[in-house]
Amino acid sequence: MVRKRHADSGIPFYEVFLDVPIDELKKRDPKGQYAKVESGELKHFTCIDDPYEEPLNPEIVLPTHKLELEESIQILFNRLHMDGILEGAPKLTPPGIPNPDGDIIVDLHVPEHLRDEKTKEAESLPKVRITDMELNWLQVIGEGWASPLRGFMREGTLLQTLHFNSILVDPFNLTNNALMLETPTDFVNFPERQPPVRVSMSVPITLSCTQFTKKSIEASGKNAVALVTQMGQTVAILRDPEIYENRKEEIVSRIFGVIDEEHPYIKYIYSGGEFLIGGEVELLGRIRYNDGLDKWRKTTVELIDEFKEKGADTVFAFQTRNPTHAGHAYLMRSAGEDLKKKGFKKPVLWLSPLGGWTKSDDVPLDVRVLQHEEVLSAGLTHPGGLDPDTTVMAIWPAPMLYAGPTEVQFHAKSRRSAGASYFVVGRDPAGMKGSNAAVAHRDDDLYHADHGRYVLQMGPGIGDTKFLSFVNVMYDKSDNVMKVPDPTRMEDFISISGTKMRTLAAAGAVPCSKTNIPSDLVEANCIPSGFMVPKGWDTVVDYYKHETDVERWVPWSQPRLDAPKGPNTVVEGKFGSTAFSLKHETYESFWHDITPHAKELTGGKGGGIINLVTEIPMYVTAKMEVSKELPGNPIMQDTNSDGSPRYYTYGTTFFNYGMIPQTWEDPNVKVNGYGGDNDPLDVMEIGSAPLLMGSITPCKVIGALQLIDEGEMDNKIICIAVKDPDESKIRNMNDLELVKPGYTDKLRDWLKRYKTSDGKPENLLANEEPSSVEDALKLVDETHARWKAICANNSTTSSYSEKFWLQSSHCRPV
Repeated sequence: MVRKRHADSGIPFYEVFLDVPIDELKKRDPKGQYAKVESGELKHFTCIDDPYEEPLNPEIVLPTHKLELEESIQILFNRLHMDGILEGAPKLTPPGIPNPDGDIIVDLHVPEHLRDEKTKEAESLPKVRITDMELNWLQVIGEGWASPLRGFMREGTLLQTLHFNSILVDPFNLTNNALMLETPTDFVNFPERQPPVRVSMSVPITLSCTQFTKKSIEASGKNAVALVTQMGQTVAILRDPEIYENRKEEIVSRIFGVIDEEHPYIKYIYSGGEFLIGGEVELLGRIRYNDGLDKWRKTTVELIDEFKEKGADTVFAFQTRNPTHAGHAYLMRSAGEDLKKKGFKKPVLWLSPLGGWTKSDDVPLDVRVLQHEEVLSAGLTHPGGLDPDTTVMAIWPAPMLYAGPTEVQFHAKSRRSAGASYFVVGRDPAGMKGSNAAVAHRDDDLYHADHGRYVLQMGPGIGDTKFLSFVNVMYDKSDNVMKVPDPTRMEDFISISGTKMRTLAAAGAVPCSKTNIPSDLVEANCIPSGFMVPKGWDTVVDYYKHETDVERWVPWSQPRLDAPKGPNTVVEGKFGSTAFSLKHETYESFWHDITPHAKELTGGKGGGIINLVTEIPMYVTAKMEVSKELPGNPIMQDTNSDGSPRYYTYGTTFFNYGMIPQTWEDPNVKVNGYGGDNDPLDVMEIGSAPLLMGSITPCKVIGALQLIDEGEMDNKIICIAVKDPDESKIRNMNDLELVKPGYTDKLRDWLKRYKTSDGKPENLLANEEPSSVEDALKLVDETHARWKAICANNSTTSSYSEKFWLQSSHCRPV
């Protein structure tokens, strides 16, 4: 009856059964009641001479004779906490799963029924280029990993993060500050009362931009921007942008607390633009990387649902940056057993490999995930396996900062926002060794190994998150199991360090004899059979044997997209890698086999219409160009001095970029003292839509700009595609200004300053005023004649052309 009345009123009811034997109760007998029953003073005493019926379905069972007082209290509190009874906020998640930070569920994907509308809106907005690392952070924001954050940090939010490792929030608007994080930062007018809740937020989640992008946004008159990846994909809209100074030194000093100019993430921060853009985001679709690992990428909402399906009454997260061996498995299984001792019935392990950017010498993401798959597949049949019934694997999407104690607070906070109440933390979490440029810790750990764990326990805004610490485990030769070593028989235990594991894997080490494990594993080139699940070890061996084959691996979450290629073209290699190349099926060479003038549109006379071969479609910032040296002159990605793929960093390209075939700018021909740049004649197409890479587009010449780039004359023909809607309105550069005001200034700005974001000096223009149509066409004809000269093997050009591939039937037929 009482239970029903509670249920009818929506009030939780708990029946607590103290499951204790009668003999134990007689021993306790604090009031002497059982003694009176024994002497006959008390009659009809329950359990003695009156019947007692055990409850059929008690909510809580406490065998207090088997538990310490603190353990019984913990079981009671765990159940009340699991059901949200002890939470001040409404329970948003299933029993046993904590509310996300800030007590709001964040999922910023545009609903399906609005996607077309929002995508069309994005086409009309100014474009902001985001790097692949910023795409990782966008995923973190949009999927709820950084709750309650709903966008890239505004300046006020960043300042709180830098100085307090936390932010103030008011999810229920108790102080009229519910929208504080989404309001432009005001340094004059402050709220009368502070928001009442402080939640953890220890790392900057920011979006940088250059002066060029800032000016483009401000000139647009729009109150939103479209976020575009390096490969030209529009992935999100950012609302009400707040643009502020990127104070790089302050950010680095506050977050890292070390001086190391070669630290990879510190270098990344310093490479960013002069400004940061804050604002709330809307994801136009699910962020997918198409690298074979997307099935392991789950949003926070999806993860919480999966934990519920597993029947979890609590979740503990174990972060991985390396392959999982039996020592890790021992720690994870032990953590689960410890949680059961606390009263949880089904603790679920979240195996959480790092998925965002990691430094180049870390084990690639796909290797770790494939190895983890084998760990789950082995189950409990091997000491290095994990029980798939009580384990969920899901990739954590954030980049690594390697910021030690500061960063590990975010590692824990973001796992809480996806359903974890416990976070397993080891020594030197999120740390790394200092580089040769480090001031205090050159080639040594930048952070003290114990500081991260300590800071986690004391961090502001951690809420009810609890931490489970690593213990030292070693390999027991007596039973081939990794465990906490027995100090009475240390001779039976061996340590297998990460360095030793990598050495053995690279050598293709095979399993040792189970009964005779050598003291020197490297000399014997064997690995103890219980160290790692066999197929998982095979995965690790395969990686270290082929470590230098970089195109084979997925180092971290970077989008793998098909190139936006034109018809009748063929791709080899991965778009975005140095192995990528694009050739034409009809023409042997983009450079030599296509005429410079589109004669079919001008009665065979050429006129003002040229053939544009598009190398870089509009919005794509991958620096693609026709290779002069390789057979067939394919379109390939240019490289930086270190051999990595090159990208424009100044902003998103607002033009299509390419070249005019059968042209060549001769270094021997001097204009104002500057020789040609030894390349085909470049083209910037100023139409309204992207053209496809490798497409051949008739384009009306409207002028030219003479760029002086690192001491070379690098002319840029300006044209508009014949099929563009504005083609009939734009005959020259004056018309361009009438139809698209400010466009010529943007071209000038781009050409002069596009390298400055890479730390290089500004370029020059030989003349600020564009050339006329007539002069531009004259330049096309002159460079066509110079191309003919290299095809004819003219002695004045041979020193430059000797490395060129010229064996096309239209140039130097064999």
